[in-house]
Amino acid sequence: MLEVTGLIKRFRSRTGVVEAVRGVSFSVKAGEVLAFLGPNGAGKTTTIKMTAGLIRPDQGAVMINGLDLHHRQSAAVQHIGAVLEGSRNLYWRLTILENLLYWGSMRRIPYRQARLRAMDLLEQVGLSDRAKNTVQTLSRGMQQKVALCQALMHRPCVLLLDEPTLGLDFESSEGIKNMVRQLAADGTAILLTTHQLDVAEELSNRVAIVRGGQLILEGHTKAVLQHYSRSSYAIVTETPLPSAILARISELPGKVQVISSQRLQYVPLEGDTETLYRLLDLLKPYPLLQVGRHQADLAEVFQQVVNSEGDI
Repeated sequence: MLEVTGLIKRFRSRTGVVEAVRGVSFSVKAGEVLAFLGPNGAGKTTTIKMTAGLIRPDQGAVMINGLDLHHRQSAAVQHIGAVLEGSRNLYWRLTILENLLYWGSMRRIPYRQARLRAMDLLEQVGLSDRAKNTVQTLSRGMQQKVALCQALMHRPCVLLLDEPTLGLDFESSEGIKNMVRQLAADGTAILLTTHQLDVAEELSNRVAIVRGGQLILEGHTKAVLQHYSRSSYAIVTETPLPSAILARISELPGKVQVISSQRLQYVPLEGDTETLYRLLDLLKPYPLLQVGRHQADLAEVFQQVVNSEGDI
């Protein structure tokens, strides 16, 4: 649905030419959620603006549903929906329904059809009874739901989401995330940008990270997390372990770090699958509260990738 190839964007500054985006390429298939991540100043926003058709790249192409967004195929933009952080795509003094009808007309949807579509979307997000309320009287969570409805009025095949849950309470955030899941299940290609890495991990099928204007990591979210997970184990006991047991544990092959008298971290030697069980035998009969292998989360991966030097 969305294919970005070799995007390059340069800006002039007082000190010369700055290359903000340097050959970024990625794709999002129907039904996928790609989390597009990066620190401030990495070129993420510029890439998103080129993907949305807001600025033209100096080089490269954005193809949406087989149409070139930047080269005389303006119909491509009709396949994009966008939700901007802070509900910036809504008129606050208009009612919810007026907003949706206005944007429906901008998408050349006939009035009767636009009204039916608007009320159907509002029913899906639980706001049909507030259709005549002005946007400025709504909570932030409600405004975000209306912004999503606006982006979906013309049934886009590609949806750009910028910080869709930022600042929302738990209930509102869960509602938005459920809508994103359903849209993906219905075949929408979704490009998600957020600094909330737990949300990105929860929603994405794939993840891409940019740094210094370049794409430095891309892959399936589960595979990326697995790759960065360490082969170490956390062991927590219900009661403190005596020093004699801790001394015997320290003699085992591998690396044992005594975090406290009740908490151990064990890193086995490469290929060793038996010593962990010897360790557990030494802990008998002390009750165990936890035995678990370290599993990286997206925040940990992000920090490692962004702070590393060279290519990943």
